Amino acid sequence: MYKYEIIIYWSDEDNAFIASVPELPGCMADGETYFQALSNVDIIISEWLETAKLMGREIPEPKGRLVFA
Repeated sequence: MYKYEIIIYWSDEDNAFIASVPELPGCMADGETYFQALSNVDIIISEWLETAKLMGREIPEPKGRLVFA
């Protein structure tokens, strides 16, 4: 289980729920249901972190709750 904030919202354009991880640039997934998007983004977070390690990129520490306005 990861401690990165996940934002989930409905996208009319994609006709799907989108799960975005603001602390990991480009890390997002979609799903037909809220829970499917959440499950899919868990896989994508793992793949994002694995790829960052392989490429020698810095991995951000989870900051907890972020505030976006």
